[in-house]
Amino acid sequence: MKTKNLPQTLSINSLKEKYQSNQLTPEVLIQDIVTLAEADKDFNIWITPPAIEHIQPYLDQLKTMDPEQKPLWGIPFAIKDNIDLAGVPTTAGCAEFAYNPDEHATVVKRLVEAGAIPIGKTNLDQFATGLVGTRSPYGETKNALNPELISGGSSSGSAVSVARGLAVFALGTDTAGSGRVPAGLNRLVGYKPSLGAWPVKGVVPACASLDCVTVFANSLSDAQLVDHVARGFEESDPWSRAIKRRPNALPKKICLLREPPAFFGPFSADYKQAWEDTVERIKKIDIPIEYIDGDYLSEASAVLYDGPWVAERWADLGQFITANEQTAFPVTEAVLRSGAKPEYDAASVFRAVHKLQVFKQKAHQQLKNAVLIMPTSGGTWTRADVRENPIQTNSDMGLYTNHCNLLDFCAVNIPSEDAAENLPFGITLFSGNEDEHLITGLADLFLHGIASPVNKSTTLVAVCGLHMRGFPLEKQMIEHGAVFLREAKTAPRYKMWRLATQPSKPGLIRTKEPGASIELELWEMPLSEFGFFASLIPSPLGIGTIELEDGTEAPGFVCEAAAAEMAEDISQSSGWRFA
Repeated sequence: MKTKNLPQTLSINSLKEKYQSNQLTPEVLIQDIVTLAEADKDFNIWITPPAIEHIQPYLDQLKTMDPEQKPLWGIPFAIKDNIDLAGVPTTAGCAEFAYNPDEHATVVKRLVEAGAIPIGKTNLDQFATGLVGTRSPYGETKNALNPELISGGSSSGSAVSVARGLAVFALGTDTAGSGRVPAGLNRLVGYKPSLGAWPVKGVVPACASLDCVTVFANSLSDAQLVDHVARGFEESDPWSRAIKRRPNALPKKICLLREPPAFFGPFSADYKQAWEDTVERIKKIDIPIEYIDGDYLSEASAVLYDGPWVAERWADLGQFITANEQTAFPVTEAVLRSGAKPEYDAASVFRAVHKLQVFKQKAHQQLKNAVLIMPTSGGTWTRADVRENPIQTNSDMGLYTNHCNLLDFCAVNIPSEDAAENLPFGITLFSGNEDEHLITGLADLFLHGIASPVNKSTTLVAVCGLHMRGFPLEKQMIEHGAVFLREAKTAPRYKMWRLATQPSKPGLIRTKEPGASIELELWEMPLSEFGFFASLIPSPLGIGTIELEDGTEAPGFVCEAAAAEMAEDISQSSGWRFA
């Protein structure tokens, strides 16, 4: 049962609002999470579960931070247990392999510095080798919605921690689909940035040349905010790349595979219908659809487990497995040992590299200014099914995911309509390594705006304070693709207040009393960016409808009326620029 203070679904915005209105404190929230984690222990979510003793230092650290300056202040997150959290063992799902890191993985460090609270280390398919969530000596992680079903792997515990309301977001890793499959099976957003965009320093390698750190969240805007914090070149990480995210945008075309997808498992008919319904929904988007040949994607996927790339796993873990025979989970050890086959010699590796290079060139030509959409999974299984046939069931789960990192794609899983009751159905949007703005722009449109064809791609935004030209937050407007249009004024029905915040901010409040005409600026912003931009605005500010001097209306910054009680009326200045 949910505790009284813990919402069913945690989100960054809702928690910020509760903190700012003193309805909730991080300390109370964490205590609720600890209680709920204990109630959910049969789901086998954790290897190091939430406990006050290891969370308290992060709660104490919040007192030294300004919530207004820390975008993730007080936001609890979970960490897959192949990613280092200083002072807490990293097991990679194998107790005998465990070590105690002295410092955080780079991505964890960045999140903690932004105010986020690490609450525990999550269960995984051992050594991140699997897509089912059952390959762990710490127990099979159960699906958040239907415990008889698999959770997906290898980032099983991370996904389920978010879906069960224990964390706002969670870090996973993705080599062959582990940041997307569990998201699809648990009705979450699973965001996999381009290779190297997030540092992997402090992550136990699965295939070092392909590994990504990923995020699970309940909303795309939460995932994008985490991406904003975690992204960036790390000079001490040999795999790091400086890939700057551009403002969300829509692709010029959507690609679907010419051959219908194959579906499998006990729910194959439900999944097939869900995909057909999704395609009809995609057709309502006012973007051209191109059907492409995708056979080469399957050929690329085969390189990962049925080709020499599996030897990369053996290169990293073979010494441990050889020195500790029969220590690893049996099916995991069998997969790892397959990397030592004599046919995977240097010549076979180069043959695979050359073949992949041809596929990469074809893929990036096909997806130039385009997004490919596929089912995240062609079906799912009961946990009992996987126990009976552990290899084939796991292989099937990667049918539409394994090619991704080999071809240097970015990807995001988003929920479509459920295939059946408590049976989520996810789709994945793919594009090239420099086109993350296209998958997030289209994902935002799919999730929030395709009931009818899209006729308008931008919106006005009226700004009256720190987002105006020459002020500190003008950069946020530019980062979200906004373009300045003109100066304007409100109708004479508003008051402006200097809020008691640090730094000072204006609050624009419509009044029934005689008001003033307040100067502001009108900007034009891509609709695909607007939702994420609005999610960054802290209470008591928000986006509302502002009446302009000429009688027209525009979305813009407004303030809760209650905030005026402890604020200074500066309406006579006619605007923030003159206050």
